[in-house]
Amino acid sequence: MTHRSFRLSPSRRKLLSWSLAAVVPVVGPVLAHHGWSWAEGEQMELKGTIRSISMAPPHPMLMVTAADGKVWQVDLGNPNQTERSGFTGATAKPGDAVTAIGNRHLDKTKAHMKAVRIVLAGKNYDMYPERIRTN
Repeated sequence: MTHRSFRLSPSRRKLLSWSLAAVVPVVGPVLAHHGWSWAEGEQMELKGTIRSISMAPPHPMLMVTAADGKVWQVDLGNPNQTERSGFTGATAKPGDAVTAIGNRHLDKTKAHMKAVRIVLAGKNYDMYPERIRTN
């Protein structure tokens, strides 16, 4: 078996370098945001009223008004996980009471959490069942 050497011309190497330089700063934050590194390890419970629902990629989310009037962004699972949990765009509507269980943003100035479970009218919608911690 013979091996061929793969070589790029200097102009193609330069183009590849510029392309990577343009893509890496964009992809890095996106990957970091969609992991769990931005969230606390301890879970919290947020009770409130749904203000709005977005099922748009990259992840569905709820805007929830808590009892103190603060509006929270509650990220759900990716679109497939959210659908598998049984939660769809028709599951809830603005004004519905909701409980979100999940992990709060590390930056306490942000009213932002990633939900592992949403509870509506006594029904559980588990986005990340393997991450749910019950006491």
